[in-house]
Amino acid sequence: MFEAAFRTGDYGRAEETFTALLTDAREAGDRALEAAALDRLAMLTHFRALENDLADADSEVEVGLFEQALEIRRELGDEAGTAESLFGLGLAHQVLRSDWATAMPYYREALELAERHDDLLLRSEVHRHIGFYYAMGDLESDRALHHLKISHDLRTELGDPRWIPGGTVALGIAELADGLREQGLAHMRQALQQARDADLSAQRIAWIEKFLANAEVGLDPAGKKFS
Repeated sequence: MFEAAFRTGDYGRAEETFTALLTDAREAGDRALEAAALDRLAMLTHFRALENDLADADSEVEVGLFEQALEIRRELGDEAGTAESLFGLGLAHQVLRSDWATAMPYYREALELAERHDDLLLRSEVHRHIGFYYAMGDLESDRALHHLKISHDLRTELGDPRWIPGGTVALGIAELADGLREQGLAHMRQALQQARDADLSAQRIAWIEKFLANAEVGLDPAGKKFS
């Protein structure tokens, strides 16, 4: 799934695998595997939505899958899995529905649980989106920088080159929002090179190029002036 999301765009094998796991889990009564498969199918749906016009995304499907996974994981007392599904629900509400008010409680609970279980990638992702909340809402740029610095460092520690550019560009955005223009631009340029070196998809590279072009003329990723 991650290879499809970051490089190939071909989700067929991942979808077949997760769908088969879901069928097997339900036939065997394996609730933990059922929840994991539901969560992965939901995340796959999310990655696909990112590659298309978000206005056309069917958020109901994604939210429904994450909610089913979350219900099972809470019943099982699976804190690490619960954190994953909470984060997924936050993503669906924030990204697909532009509803930060609903997303943030999911993110905050996910972060509390993820920190207990030391999942580098999940912790990085939750810190990243909480950081965006503070960065993009003109709320508290210092808090945005705090969360996005942690997210960047966790991705660096993880060492997967597919994830590192996203952490670097997010840190650059936070630095720009905090008035650290040269530092922020340097990180965004670094992120672009990291994305090229990691052979990320043309679409992902184009996103970073657009963020950088906006930043160079004083605009945030949404095309608004940095305060």
